[in-house]
Amino acid sequence: MKRLHQTVLIASTVVASWLGMQAVHEAGHVLGAWLTGGEIKHVVLHPLTISRTDLALNPHPLLVVWAGPTCGIVLPLVLWGILAVLHMPGAFVFRFFAGFCLIANGAYIAVGSFDHVGDCGEMLRHGSPIWQLWLFGAQTIPAGFCLWHRQGTHFGLGSANGEVNIRVAYVTMLAALMLVALGFAIGGD
Repeated sequence: MKRLHQTVLIASTVVASWLGMQAVHEAGHVLGAWLTGGEIKHVVLHPLTISRTDLALNPHPLLVVWAGPTCGIVLPLVLWGILAVLHMPGAFVFRFFAGFCLIANGAYIAVGSFDHVGDCGEMLRHGSPIWQLWLFGAQTIPAGFCLWHRQGTHFGLGSANGEVNIRVAYVTMLAALMLVALGFAIGGD
């Protein structure tokens, strides 16, 4: 039974991290647009597609495009920091999530710079030099791996031998299901 709880925790953490990463990244674009007088046309968070934010009006495209990955790493770090200071039992899940967001956003920006994919194309078209995109990735990816370091026992790995906090496992599963529902509610293409 302990392996079931461990599987629930690991699978739920990965699903919630992927969907949560997309949500905070797109929230950054929405916040950037809102702060600069932009107008949101459509936000896609469907769980079976890659997220995106389409704008009807974007007077400051460079700020809006950088707001996605910037908020996409800062918000999870702040959330994890608060929960860690409060010694919440599930804070390790948010540490994993913050690391995931650092790695995912960093890899997206650094690697995407070569093909000018998505946000990277916008960044380059609106004046960001390519070295800034590489620097972003060079800073965030290792930081994400540092957050993941020595976290395996919380997930029942290594000396934990499959033992996990059952309550955290199922609250994480509930969070993952809520993020799936949010994605379907916000919709797709």
